[in-house]
Amino acid sequence: MRLKAEKLHVHLSQGPLAPAYLISGDEPLLLQEAADAIRIAAKAQGYTERELLNIEAGFDWNTVLTEANSLSLFSEKKILEIRIPNGKPRDKGSKTLQEYASNANPDTLLLITTPKLDGSATRSKWVKAIEGLGAFIQLWPVTANQLPQWINKRLQQAGIQANQQAISILAERVEGNLLAAAQEIEKLKLLIPEGEIDADTMSTIVADSARYNVFTLVDTAMRGEPQSACRTLRGLREEGAEATVILWALTRELRTLLKANDALASGDHMDWVLKNLGVWEKRMPLIKNALRRLSTGQLRQMLKLAGGIDRAIKGMRNASHWDELTTLILMLCGAQTLPPNTLRLALQES
Repeated sequence: MRLKAEKLHVHLSQGPLAPAYLISGDEPLLLQEAADAIRIAAKAQGYTERELLNIEAGFDWNTVLTEANSLSLFSEKKILEIRIPNGKPRDKGSKTLQEYASNANPDTLLLITTPKLDGSATRSKWVKAIEGLGAFIQLWPVTANQLPQWINKRLQQAGIQANQQAISILAERVEGNLLAAAQEIEKLKLLIPEGEIDADTMSTIVADSARYNVFTLVDTAMRGEPQSACRTLRGLREEGAEATVILWALTRELRTLLKANDALASGDHMDWVLKNLGVWEKRMPLIKNALRRLSTGQLRQMLKLAGGIDRAIKGMRNASHWDELTTLILMLCGAQTLPPNTLRLALQES
């Protein structure tokens, strides 16, 4: 069956799940949220194990049938998730998926995610087979005209009230990037716990020049330019920028790097990982460069330091949060400013 994206949550709440789901779309946030909703519903219905297969050059499609029918010592039901980064399983993959659909294991839930499939692909035999077995969900991009309404709905879900002018400002600022909009809404939840947001408040939080410079600071550090990054940080401090906003931007980037690093360690393809994380195409070289320069240990150490800075900003530690922000910036640039033992000592709560 064809299932509209807006009907997915109703479908998942109404009864037994379909044996298979195919989700197709180019918007990373929508793709991620749809897949997450299916995983959560499946877990609630006893699908406690998950097997992830990434389709790359040389992939053995026999693995799909083997995994679909293999028994687990820990769970009677499992999710078999297949990610096809180019949306083209080719002849062998197409035949395998058709074979699976003709003899599906009732204890396995199949979840396939792909980029947007064109018209000919949606009429292919393998798509028709999965559609006949379960559900095919096509995710359409949110247009510029639809974006304010989409943002307003997300704000309401987050418990935030905003007037139309404020919503328009946020829509203009994120320029159609849904992940950026979602991240801004998360920030608003922290900074505006109650009350309606008006245009002036939204402009101050989302669209001020200091915010632009904060992201310039992050990008400079990601490029590994310590002198330029430190100059920018000093300028932000002199302009009266909030340390909390700077730390938020740095922490967000560190978490993206860690998630990407963990996914790559599991064998995922770099471009697919970054796309799933909502990294803009023009920023991908920046992220790749940072991932080559920084180890998992360094990233975790920086995230720990960020937690210490947050406590210092809140007055829970006797430390200069601006000095430690400088240290964090230098570490992100690739300069280890403190030996690990000294850093651990510095982060002890006092």
